[in-house]
Amino acid sequence: MNELKILEQLDRIENLVRTSKNVLSLEEASDYTGISKSYLYKLTARGEIPFSKPRGKRIYFSREKLDDWLLSNQSKSREKIKNEALDYAFRNRKPRY
Repeated sequence: MNELKILEQLDRIENLVRTSKNVLSLEEASDYTGISKSYLYKLTARGEIPFSKPRGKRIYFSREKLDDWLLSNQSKSREKIKNEALDYAFRNRKPRY
């Protein structure tokens, strides 16, 4: 039982170390984002995800750029859309004579 707890704590520590790094390898980026390595390769080949390939061998990712990419194209909540529609309607209201 103690051995299992030690292994779980070790996993948590490894995850904390990974998330504190600024530059991630392909494997680390896969673990960090939850995206499979093969799909990350496809995204890099298509130029759909920011990456670096120094000396033309291994692929590296900036954690900050990955975060920005993951959070791009956000969806608005219904409440936010409703408020924006009301604001727009009031701003563009035609006066009655």
